[in-house]
Amino acid sequence: MTVGDLARMSGVGPSAIYNWESGYRTPQPDSIARVASALGLTIEEFVRIPLGERTLVDLRVMAGLTQPQLAMRIGLSTQMLGMIERAERALDDERATALAHELGVSLEVVRAGYERARIRPPGTPA
Repeated sequence: MTVGDLARMSGVGPSAIYNWESGYRTPQPDSIARVASALGLTIEEFVRIPLGERTLVDLRVMAGLTQPQLAMRIGLSTQMLGMIERAERALDDERATALAHELGVSLEVVRAGYERARIRPPGTPA
């Protein structure tokens, strides 16, 4: 399959695909989802992070959602969602439940992802 074919089938621009392949850019989660779907694959076949190691950011990526998309779905600002993903804000029951629903995972998986971000070493990305 050519880059042009994949671009046409996925709706992702050919220059974006070239940039991913060459390592110049990192794809956005929604673009990964579209390319995976066009290839008949899952996001997990592109982004391999074991379930027991995933943070909230990883769970969002696995759901194929950008931060603004998820924030809008759960009624938060992008800034607030970012603070929760980095564990800079507490994760209350209402938000944890909303995240679990939108991410398609259990409440326990959401809480574990938050905890991984909370206990990460200083300077480590969430």
